[in-house]
Amino acid sequence: MAMDKDTNVQKLKDALRKFRDDRDWAQFHDPKNLAEAISIEAAELQEHFLWKEREEAIRQLREDAHFREEVGEELADVFIFCMNFANAADMDVSSLILDKVEKSNKKYPVEKSRGKATKYNKL
Repeated sequence: MAMDKDTNVQKLKDALRKFRDDRDWAQFHDPKNLAEAISIEAAELQEHFLWKEREEAIRQLREDAHFREEVGEELADVFIFCMNFANAADMDVSSLILDKVEKSNKKYPVEKSRGKATKYNKL
């Protein structure tokens, strides 16, 4: 089984592109449809936590193998559609993420934001 420490982003993107192309699904993988799919899959992930208290959700993730597997499958779906979107839009995921972290570091300086969930414009 592949692990994060052993797999790079390009390998994931290539595997998803091959999966798509083997099935002739590129015709369905345009940015509009993929953006919608990301949102739908994120909602399916959220559904597992609906009406649960924070502590219950954390406990289930730690102790309930079936719940953890279901949540993991939904999380994988979100990532898969995000990677498919990156492929369709010809975007470099690593650059996007690292650029966003750099921007967020400026918007949320440690000395003002540490331990706070306050939006940057309210710090």
